[in-house]
Amino acid sequence: MNNLIIPGDLLELLRKVDTPTVCNAIEVAQGQRGFNRFTRGTMQHSKPGDPAIVGFARTAKISGLAPATEPADEIRSRRMDYFRAMADGASPSAAVIEDVDYPNCIAGWWGEVHVAVHRGLGLVGAVTNGVMRDLDVMDDGFPVLAGSIGPSHGFVHVVEIGTPVNIKGMRIAQNELIHADRHGALVIPFEVMPELVPAIRSVIATESIILGPARQPGFDIHKLEKAWAEFEAART
Repeated sequence: MNNLIIPGDLLELLRKVDTPTVCNAIEVAQGQRGFNRFTRGTMQHSKPGDPAIVGFARTAKISGLAPATEPADEIRSRRMDYFRAMADGASPSAAVIEDVDYPNCIAGWWGEVHVAVHRGLGLVGAVTNGVMRDLDVMDDGFPVLAGSIGPSHGFVHVVEIGTPVNIKGMRIAQNELIHADRHGALVIPFEVMPELVPAIRSVIATESIILGPARQPGFDIHKLEKAWAEFEAART
């Protein structure tokens, strides 16, 4: 399988399911618990309920707590290089931006303007440990998962383009596949992709062993004991 092509059936399914389901499914595909390439702590979602962000990572690092020390023309040139990098590469793609000032981020890189620009360049969403703003006027169809919400852009400038980043404990490199929603974000290992569709369906089917009876009238501890035994036998 070409690592930079997502099979159509897998992409469609990934967009429909939540990130916890994908996290469980990766463990099913790997045949063991312990998968840990995901964000830690609570994050803020620009439009809870939107479909999941699924795309190949376009990575960069920004800073905004203090003015840049490099010449202004160099900073301007790097920002345009950043936009070129965001527009390049395999699709679907998602911006994955580390604010190096974390946990003291103040720079709202993700607001009305940058959401419109990145969406126009063909990206499907953004994940950052930094700040987002302009929540009421962000374009639809481009969800942002951020570390915080704030009012300022600070002295924001691009520091690095295309290098590995760390988003609240999740390390991810350029072109790795990300899945994100209101619960957080994770990296989908390329090696599990061929098994991920049946793994996701297995997770859903296994959970239904409990959810079906639990949501029916007359559910009691005896029915739980029977269902839970079957559930334990089926789960990873």
